Amino acid sequence: MNSIDTPIDHRIDKGRARRNFEQAAERYDDVAVLQREVADRLLERLDYVRLEPERVLDLGAGTGYAVDALHRRYRKARIIALDFAHGMLLQARRRGRWLRRPLCVCADAESLPLADGAVDLIVSNATFQWCNDLDRTFAECLRILRPGGLLMFSTFGPDTLKELRQAWARVDGASHVSPFLDMHDVGDALVRARFADPVMDTERMTLTYPAVRELMQDLKILGAGNATADRPRGLTGRARLAALDAAYEMHRSDGRLPASYEVVYGHAWVPEQKPAEGGIAVPVSAIGRRYREPSPADRAVETGG
Repeated sequence: MNSIDTPIDHRIDKGRARRNFEQAAERYDDVAVLQREVADRLLERLDYVRLEPERVLDLGAGTGYAVDALHRRYRKARIIALDFAHGMLLQARRRGRWLRRPLCVCADAESLPLADGAVDLIVSNATFQWCNDLDRTFAECLRILRPGGLLMFSTFGPDTLKELRQAWARVDGASHVSPFLDMHDVGDALVRARFADPVMDTERMTLTYPAVRELMQDLKILGAGNATADRPRGLTGRARLAALDAAYEMHRSDGRLPASYEVVYGHAWVPEQKPAEGGIAVPVSAIGRRYREPSPADRAVETGG
């Protein structure tokens, strides 16, 4: 079976994405309305899961919104917050109570610096769309989960920001919106990674704006601006912005412009007998009680313009 590897011209420039999220960290929570709603709905799904984890990984933790809920749900568990943006973790480390702060690790979801079987549960909200190699990412999740462990996540499907994508397509042929994988492709990647009993579903959400520039401003504050490797370089001129405004107007309804999101939810279990994987890993006990500064290796990302 073929793996999912994003075409080179649409790959995420990890360096650019990380810089975007570093800059967004302080204001992210001001506009992350949809991201919080999706996180709440994702965490509600744990109500139907019989699991008492000792260690929980919030993968792609961002500012740590899910950390408090995970602490409340699993009072005896150690919560680990992992994100590739150092600035986001500076916000996440403030979550929880004084003696119950999350352990914070700065690393990429595609290469997790945790030992085999280190955690019992991985919760990941709106993160996997920033991964270029989903097969590798899921293989890493399988590796660090113990047998019988659970991966539960949300990400975004191809209809996300479809209006913005269509409007830009009328302006030029360049890449302006990040790519998103179909739900079925994500489920197939879980199977290839040898997860058991994968379950996938989607739902549609819509935000509305008075003008397209307000949508683009929100995306910038979120750190979710265009980070594709083949994105246009340089500033967008007034003429192209005016053309974008005009192209987006075809979507106006009841005086507002919609921004669609296709939210993909998934969960899958680790088989009780899973294949052994090689590689270098760090045991959770080596992380330390609280936050550790990222090493140069942690900070290493793909280079981009």
